Amino acid sequence: MTADGPLGLYIHWPFCRSLCPYCDFNSHVAARLEDDDQRRWRDAYLAELAHYAGRVGRRRIVSIFFGGGTPSLMAPATAAAVIDAAAGHFDLADDVEITLEANPGSVEADRFAGFAAAGINRVSLGVQALDDAALKSLGRQHSATEARTAIAVAARHFDRYSFDLIYARPGQSVAAWRRELADALTLASGHISVYQLTIEPGTPFFLRQAEGALTLPGEAAGAAMYEATQSVLDAAGLPAYEISNHAAPGAACRHNLGYWRYEDYLGIGPGAHGRLTVDGTVHATRQHRAPEIWLQRVGELGHATRTDMALDTATRISEALMMGLRLAEGIDAERFARRTGAALDTALDTVALGRLVAGGFLTNDAAGLRATSEGRQRLDAVLGALLA
Repeated sequence: MTADGPLGLYIHWPFCRSLCPYCDFNSHVAARLEDDDQRRWRDAYLAELAHYAGRVGRRRIVSIFFGGGTPSLMAPATAAAVIDAAAGHFDLADDVEITLEANPGSVEADRFAGFAAAGINRVSLGVQALDDAALKSLGRQHSATEARTAIAVAARHFDRYSFDLIYARPGQSVAAWRRELADALTLASGHISVYQLTIEPGTPFFLRQAEGALTLPGEAAGAAMYEATQSVLDAAGLPAYEISNHAAPGAACRHNLGYWRYEDYLGIGPGAHGRLTVDGTVHATRQHRAPEIWLQRVGELGHATRTDMALDTATRISEALMMGLRLAEGIDAERFARRTGAALDTALDTVALGRLVAGGFLTNDAAGLRATSEGRQRLDAVLGALLA
């Protein structure tokens, strides 16, 4: 394993105006940060970035991703400072992709010009639904009109933009979901992310479901909505390149492709994860999760690393499988061997693999290993059988 491959940079902004009842990300409520707070966060990001740059050396960065939380609440000047620092520490690819996650509220949309000037060249909007009643049920603070306006503003300021939708919502039918997808296609430009609503432990939705106050469509309805998603978006020229992501040729999110292809990425900010090749070994890193503790430790140490662990071969194999089988392109055999130190054809249980291939869930050939459409729809079960 060498450290000369592409590197992605992830910056975690942990603040939101409010917390959505289905979300289990590392997010914390902060309606507004004063200028002094923005400077503190800017300085801390720059310090932690400098720390890791000293550790990994002058790598080539192909993507930068500001995620959250709601990083569109960040001052554009903070994003500009991080991008400039990254360009100083690393070699940025000529076509580097720099993405900002944003909510469709009018305040964030009005600031898109500032983010474009800072160097952001791609925006991912958390639309989630194009119906006001559905947005309210999901705890979203924007309206469907605001979502449409934000998409139009993004289209004016950025060459590339995407937005997210959630399906299998309470009371949603397959027919209604098809209509919403058709509506979404009138707004899309090359990329849509589509996620099935899942109930995560510890979230308000989890408690409401446990109390019987929240009922989702059944498994059959969820599967039918998944299949409708594939057929509608395929027909529109946006096939799935990953379980939940659809794009026209060449419009896939390059940063997330790096995750799924199990390439190196550097995570900066509260709770951020990373996978970094250092001295020929892949390391899993994780920064301290709590925002104030993260700030304090960065101020004291120059970083707030909570975990830095060299991964053994078995862990690298399981991670490469869990990520790579999400992709329609699957796992490239040569890349797998280079990243894990094991040949793909010897790393797997041949009996389990044979059963999954015979069942129509996997395809295995000289190029590598791929999950079929049926396999990606049931990937948890496929991985459970393959890694047992």
